[in-house]
Amino acid sequence: MKKLILPYLLIASLFCCDDTTTHDSYSYLELDIDGLENLGDDYLYEGWLVSDSETTSAGVFSVNDSGELSETRFKIDFHTLSRATSYVLTIEPVADLDSGPSNVHILAGDFLASAAEVKADLKIDHSAAFGNNFSTASGKFILATPTDGAATTNESSGIWWLDPSAGPGPGLVLPELNSAWRYEGWAVINNIPVSTGKFTSVDEADASAVFSATDAAAPSFPGEDFLKMAPDGLSFPLADLVDASIVISVEPYPDNSPSPFLLKPLMYNVVATDAVRSPLTMLNTSAFSNPFGTVRFGPERID
Repeated sequence: MKKLILPYLLIASLFCCDDTTTHDSYSYLELDIDGLENLGDDYLYEGWLVSDSETTSAGVFSVNDSGELSETRFKIDFHTLSRATSYVLTIEPVADLDSGPSNVHILAGDFLASAAEVKADLKIDHSAAFGNNFSTASGKFILATPTDGAATTNESSGIWWLDPSAGPGPGLVLPELNSAWRYEGWAVINNIPVSTGKFTSVDEADASAVFSATDAAAPSFPGEDFLKMAPDGLSFPLADLVDASIVISVEPYPDNSPSPFLLKPLMYNVVATDAVRSPLTMLNTSAFSNPFGTVRFGPERID
């Protein structure tokens, strides 16, 4: 049976000090989030209600390939809801032995009460998520294959995030990530995503050199030559990277996906007129790839 409680202008003043609220009364917490993606079989999204004294799970859900949430309405103890000051969305392993939230926070927002509802706008730049929205990220890369030594026949078959005019220097300007996340470079070739490796520093080599040759030392920057050990569906060395999409993504750590995660702050599409060893400027696409949403509950209780 449903029953209406006091208007929220009055409820808001009681949230932090009403210790008489019973635990046999509930309300529905409703999610409306855009931009999430399917995490596969090993991970789920989980919401958390954060108060001054505790962090409580607010439900687990998955997302299908169309971006639709498996659950958008969660029955929550009203005593817990009334004390929550913020909401955090995390990524959790399916076989999760930890009762608390993981360190992989993707969205968060602070609850604000109005006369009609209590709502939080969820963003990645909340301090409990990333603390920034990647709008200041920028990147340049060159087409080159330095690891094959003096050979010049495959120069448009490698990508390196460096600026030759800086000595060379870093080609990327990216916000620092916490330990739960990594950057990863990609070339999407014939619709097949090929990783160039994960990294945390823009002026050091990344964690992979699977496809590069060994005839010469690689630059001390993120990048890859696509010269050997091609994945299924491709042949290396490539003739060129024309029509490939070059991507910088932000990946959860650990990461079980062979494709770029939903956070893709920088992208570039290679065209035939792009010159080798000349810096190519990437487009900041954070405004299009960042997820966002709201979480709300109203003044209606459920016994």
